[in-house]
Amino acid sequence: MAKRLIRSRRHPRVVRKLPELKRAIAALRAQRTKKQKKTIALVATMGALHEGHFSLIRLARRRADAVVVSIFVNPAQFAANEDFGSYPRTLTADLAALAVLNVDLVWAPAAEIMYPEGFASRVVPEGPARAGLEDAFRPHFFTGVATVVLKLLIQCEPDITIFGEKDFQQLKVITQLARDLDLKTRIIGAPIVREPDGLARSSRNVYLSPSERRIAPALFRVLRECAARIAVGRPLATVLNEGRKAIAHAGFKLDYLEARRADTLAPVTSLGDGPLRLLVAARIGNTRLIDNVAV
Repeated sequence: MAKRLIRSRRHPRVVRKLPELKRAIAALRAQRTKKQKKTIALVATMGALHEGHFSLIRLARRRADAVVVSIFVNPAQFAANEDFGSYPRTLTADLAALAVLNVDLVWAPAAEIMYPEGFASRVVPEGPARAGLEDAFRPHFFTGVATVVLKLLIQCEPDITIFGEKDFQQLKVITQLARDLDLKTRIIGAPIVREPDGLARSSRNVYLSPSERRIAPALFRVLRECAARIAVGRPLATVLNEGRKAIAHAGFKLDYLEARRADTLAPVTSLGDGPLRLLVAARIGNTRLIDNVAV
């Protein structure tokens, strides 16, 4: 049934140049519903779409009249030793899936459109971007993310923009960016989508070997166990140390397992410090996985 649906739908309109994008956005705005201009939601992606992305698009459809999806593998957020060259690129399959989801417009610029010759400006975020989590291991990352997201928000002019909670620190950085720069778009976080065994959906899951894939759900299992222990009053430092040992024992090379304030990502010492979020990053084989849970 799904394959027949995909064949029967037309692909959404794909634009690759800025003047064409501006005309397409203006046309979407001009289509009135109940005597009001259409609202637009943006879902920013790097392609290789999966159910996690689809959940963001379905939420965007519920919140706005028109949905724009950007597909751009952003070189500015990859370090020289990271997987930019091998990052999965599946545009044909992505467009087929977006047709089923009734996406109105796809913005798929080339790198030279986003970063033309002579490009010399960067957004350097602080606050949650300097929380000692992803930034401690990927110091280039949030400058690349903030720069490209700001460009996408300016280009697509959305009323709302949906980001997944799996990249929780990124969500906080972008929320702060929109607030600090008085951007008109409202940033909305969407819940993590998981496989039946608990593994968070990610484009990088395709890198896992069969044996690594069997081990990978241990990351979420340890997070849940730690959250439950903290919630009943176990000492935070003790629980985190036990969790770190359990993750290493499962076969991961741990980057971090930390408890932070959910709203600011500031360090905490106990459950009484405010709403907490547990965040983890770890490598299994050549694949780096991140995840988080609320306490």
